[in-house]
Amino acid sequence: MNPRRDWRPAASLQNLQHRARLLARIRAFFSERDVMEVETPLLSAAAATSLYLDSFVTRYLGPLAPQGQDFFLQTSPEFAMKRLLAGGSGPIYQICKAFRNGEAGAYHNPEFTLLEWYRPGFDHHALMDEVEALLDSILDIGTFQRIKYRDLFLGRAGFDPFIFTVEEAKACLQQHGITAPDMDGATKDDWLMLILTHIIEPNLGSGAVFIYDFPASQAMLARLSRSEPPTAERFELYVNGIELANGFHELADAAEQRRRFESEMQQRKHLGMAELPMDEALIDALKHGLPDCAGVALGIDRLLMLAAGEQAIAEVLALPLDRC
Repeated sequence: MNPRRDWRPAASLQNLQHRARLLARIRAFFSERDVMEVETPLLSAAAATSLYLDSFVTRYLGPLAPQGQDFFLQTSPEFAMKRLLAGGSGPIYQICKAFRNGEAGAYHNPEFTLLEWYRPGFDHHALMDEVEALLDSILDIGTFQRIKYRDLFLGRAGFDPFIFTVEEAKACLQQHGITAPDMDGATKDDWLMLILTHIIEPNLGSGAVFIYDFPASQAMLARLSRSEPPTAERFELYVNGIELANGFHELADAAEQRRRFESEMQQRKHLGMAELPMDEALIDALKHGLPDCAGVALGIDRLLMLAAGEQAIAEVLALPLDRC
């Protein structure tokens, strides 16, 4: 028998009211810029193939699938929104629920609220400008700093993340009093992620920092630059050391997107992770033609937590996981 859960909302009435005002302000911001609000399904026949995301799966039984079919709760609305873009929607945004299995903590809840928007004609630099404009109307931040991923590691970790050895990564950890874990078979990106989360993020300080132009191996859904070495045209935004947004100059090449999906699925298989269906509808949309655009996902719950001066997102959620 399951234990009885506290029926009361976790968030105060003040924070519930703050959320309502925040959502209204966001909608006004995009209305003023003629960006259309859209809705897409929370369920998808395909799932994100990323090694770092674990999707919830549910079984549908009924018309159109009499033998049953698995559907996945979205980890973000990105793939569906790109299908709208390819269909000629123009600039769009969405405020929706997203779901990630296994994620719970001070800054995580497995069900969370996401703001995602796409701007045809923008690259990741232009989109950083718009993210800054939105947040400047919500948070008292002041200056937004922008720093390249490479410069960040050179300055904070003491080595070049584009050209380094595992020994250098281990030495960096030791210099900061961290014993390097057993990471047999880990990729260089795994080491970079470890140093980013354990050394760099905790020392970003107060204020807002855009980190941009990531290693090409971390392109995910971003285009690659023509620089040498090539970089992923993406950014992450941190506010007071908390990751708040992740943006891309979006990849529009269907063949390259398929190659990346297949590479991720091979890595999942190698690691013994569940095999997932590739989103063929997204590939078809890219073949049809995705406009040159940039897109970003921003965590509403974390944004509200920062705006309300709280220390954990449970303080701004009506009913977090332990009260569902």
